[in-house]
Amino acid sequence: MTSGKLFDLTGRVAIVTGGNGGLGLGMALGLAEAGANIVVAARNQEKTAAALSQIQAQGVKAIGVTVDVNLESDISAMVGQTMEAFGRVDILVNNAGMTVRKEPQELSVDEWDQVLNVNLRAGFLAARDVYPHMKSQG
Repeated sequence: MTSGKLFDLTGRVAIVTGGNGGLGLGMALGLAEAGANIVVAARNQEKTAAALSQIQAQGVKAIGVTVDVNLESDISAMVGQTMEAFGRVDILVNNAGMTVRKEPQELSVDEWDQVLNVNLRAGFLAARDVYPHMKSQG
């Protein structure tokens, strides 16, 4: 590589869930710096718009997709919008996550289920939905 980049991801497409702030935005910016086009998938549209400005400043294409990773239909729509916009998906960063800040003995089963849905189930659903596209790309 003559570009000086550790990784050259030019032309690749990355979906980053929770990519509009914190670690997710950091990962999205790093992937963009390496040349990847980015799909920021998150709930907060205002934060996503701000994140897109930073990512696009890296000279790549980036779109925002409003998604609630608790909803299987939103995850399927996220993948569909990615394919519609870019025609491919190469990288999936399952970054969306949550916690309930309580002592373990104070945590309800419903709260625990919510944590598992966001932190575990959503990652499975996203991976399941992108897999056929990645497989067909080789």
